[in-house]
Amino acid sequence: MIPNQSIAVEFRRVTKSFGAKRVLNDVSFQIGQGQALCLLGRSGTGKSVTLKLIMALMRPDSGEVWVDQDNVVGMGEHGLSLVRRKLGYLFQDAALFDSLTLYENLALPLARLTKKSKDEIDDVTRRVLTSVGLGADGAKYPSALSGGMRKRAGLARALVLEPKILLADEPSSGLDRITASEIDELLMHCKTERGTALIIVTHDVHGARRVADRVAVLDKGNLVAFGSVEEVSQSENDVARRLITE
Repeated sequence: MIPNQSIAVEFRRVTKSFGAKRVLNDVSFQIGQGQALCLLGRSGTGKSVTLKLIMALMRPDSGEVWVDQDNVVGMGEHGLSLVRRKLGYLFQDAALFDSLTLYENLALPLARLTKKSKDEIDDVTRRVLTSVGLGADGAKYPSALSGGMRKRAGLARALVLEPKILLADEPSSGLDRITASEIDELLMHCKTERGTALIIVTHDVHGARRVADRVAVLDKGNLVAFGSVEEVSQSENDVARRLITE
C-alpha cells in the first residue's frame, strides 16, 4: 500500500459501461507520486477511458476516482478545475494550435491560467522548450515540425504548468524506435527530476519495460494483472504475460 499523502491516482472499484458494453469492470489500483504506470491491453479494453475518468471528462457508473487526495466523482466544476490544474495531458497528435508558434503554444496557458508576468512566462516557456530539446525552435509553427518534434512539443505544452500528474496517450505512436526512445527518456526525466506521476497508455512494450514502475493490463474490462514488469511477466494470466513479454 502507498501512504495516502503520496498517492497520485487511485481507482476504487470503478465500473463504466456504454450501453450493454462494460468497458471497465470493478477496477481498483493506485499509483504513487513520482511513479510511472503503463496501461497495456488490446484495443477497446478501457485504457483511454481510464485517462478520461481521471480527468473527469466522464464519470464512472460506480466506484471512486481519487486524484491527489480528491475524489473527482460527483465533484462540481469549480473543484474539478482546481484538480485539473494538477494534470498535464500528452495527446497522441500533440494537440497544438496550428496558427500559433511553438513558443506561443506554450505561453498561452501560462498567460490564461497563471498570474505570471510577461518576463516570468518568457522564462518558463524557454526553459521548458530547452528541457525537451526544442530551445532553438520556439519561432516555428507546428506544420514545420517533424513527428518526433511534435511529440516533444506536445510534452512541453503538457509540462509548462508544472503538473503533479502527467497523462500520456500513446506517446510513441507513429515514431521510429530511436525517436520513441528519446520520448521515453524525457518521460523518465519528468519522473525522476520533477517527481511527476506518469500514467501512460501504450502499445509499446519496449517503452513500457523501460519506463514503468507498475504495469496494469486490462482485458475485456477487467484488470487482469497489476505489478512490476517482472511480476506481470510471470502472471498466471496468459494475455498479461504475452503482452509484456512479446
